[in-house]
Amino acid sequence: MTATDTERETRQQYGFFGHPWGLSNLFATEFWERFSYFGMRAILAYYMYYQVSSGGLGLSRELATALVSVYGAMLYMTSPIGAWLADRVFGAQRAVAIGALVIMCGHIVLSLPGGGVGTLYSGLMLIILGTGLLKPNVSRLVGNLYGEKDTRRDGGFLIFWMSVHLGAFLAPLVVGGLRSAGGFHLGFAAAAVGMAIGVVWYTVSRRLLAGTGKAPANPITPEERGRIGRAILLGSLVLLAYFVITGLCGVLSVDLVIYTISAVGIVLPIVYFWVILRSKKVTELERSRVWALIPMFLASIFFAMINDQKPSIGAVYAASRIDRNVFGVSVNPEFFQTVEPITVLILAPIFAWMWTRLGTRQISTPTKIGLGVIIGGISFLMLIIPAGEAGLVSPWWLIGSFAVSVVGQLLAQPVGNAVSTRLAPVAFSSQMVGLWLLSNAAADGINGVVTPLYSVDTETPYFLIIGGAAVLAGIGLLLMRRWVRVKMRENE
Repeated sequence: MTATDTERETRQQYGFFGHPWGLSNLFATEFWERFSYFGMRAILAYYMYYQVSSGGLGLSRELATALVSVYGAMLYMTSPIGAWLADRVFGAQRAVAIGALVIMCGHIVLSLPGGGVGTLYSGLMLIILGTGLLKPNVSRLVGNLYGEKDTRRDGGFLIFWMSVHLGAFLAPLVVGGLRSAGGFHLGFAAAAVGMAIGVVWYTVSRRLLAGTGKAPANPITPEERGRIGRAILLGSLVLLAYFVITGLCGVLSVDLVIYTISAVGIVLPIVYFWVILRSKKVTELERSRVWALIPMFLASIFFAMINDQKPSIGAVYAASRIDRNVFGVSVNPEFFQTVEPITVLILAPIFAWMWTRLGTRQISTPTKIGLGVIIGGISFLMLIIPAGEAGLVSPWWLIGSFAVSVVGQLLAQPVGNAVSTRLAPVAFSSQMVGLWLLSNAAADGINGVVTPLYSVDTETPYFLIIGGAAVLAGIGLLLMRRWVRVKMRENE
């Protein structure tokens, strides 16, 4: 290699804050994708249940919160499919490009005025499919930028992770402000423009990714193509038959679709664990570690139930239950969705410093997750205190609840993602990450059924039962932590 080649390689590998220049591409792409997602999500429930005279669709509030929940469940359920398509068909780079384009189209459909419920469902379905392709594979491309022993990897993911929360922080402010000034479709249009910027940036600077993730890691063979094609066809026919039969029987309804998706969100991880535990490719040691993962997975469902209700019940609470005068300024209800990302940006460095300082005296993984779930439950229990008050309550109750849940999130979620990779059987190393994300799918599936039960009259039992269940789940995991650590068998 010549001196010029060496200099070029150095610029490529250390040009973006000491990281590969490819990280700048993925940072900006993820920022705009998260901007579009969180911006749309901030106004989605309002668009569904606000009256037509106010620019909404006039759906019931109960149906709106259920739809937001099952939408979240479907996002998580498509991630393993998107990862599989990248591995076997497209390659990660093309999967991200296709996903970004599909997401942009979904936001454009939502921005079209006069489409009603039809454009709502069409737009959301496009966003679900696009996110399933983009979300798991953009993270994978970040990892591919670094060698196996490259010490910059964790720092690179931290920089990438900051893009997520920067986008999540700015989006409700911009999209919510535009919704207030020009209506819901202007807000959706802003999300579409944000995603369009992400598409253009990813395309223009894609060369910075070099060859990483360009080809499928495990290309599908002609023999497999036929077998998989038949399986997809059979699954499609079964699904079509289900809807035809329920339609002919007169029971097909939006509620039935919601319940079906909710049931799939709950059943899918059960089946996935069963398949892994029975696989002949899994060793006895690996099987023990999968058993150790199950209690942590179950506890994380209770935390995700609370955390994923921010765009549904949290949005309803912000619009109808609180006095939105903060420091003498009246704010849009969407603005409260910024509490989570700004709290994460403040607290995450503190947690990172704390874990580093503890060194070898680290708190065990099941203990961290258990404590995180308990704190998540407490964030819901806090809302019992103002539940009996007539009229509007202080906004600080909702702000405080969101902020406390972030403390639980920082304890439970990053640790959960990490342990899912650490305990994964070799034969299921990539799929285990997707399996862990299905805890959110299961949580959102349950939320699709329980969120319609919320109302001003049911606030006390609603927050008490869900928050209390999370606290009990966290305590249960703490009581099982010794058993879990034995099953983890990390010294072997």
